[in-house]
Amino acid sequence: MELHNFMEKEVLNTIDRLLKDRPDICHCEKCRMDIAAIALNNLKPKYVVTEKGEAYIKVSELEVQFEVDILKEVIKAIEKVSKEPHHE
Repeated sequence: MELHNFMEKEVLNTIDRLLKDRPDICHCEKCRMDIAAIALNNLKPKYVVTEKGEAYIKVSELEVQFEVDILKEVIKAIEKVSKEPHHE
């Protein structure tokens, strides 16, 4: 069995979705991971172990507030990293 934070997948998917329309933002792996780390630190983790647990989380992800919270934190993180990227 493997333990993982379901939010990681959702945050990374949201980052990819938002960055594809933002050529003005760096898309390098370092910036993507910085954005993810900042957003995840501001979101409540949702750990799952079983497929049943993941199915339960997916149901709650259908809630509008779930997606709004992720979008809000990812957008804030993108703005922060784009102002001060930590790469060469």
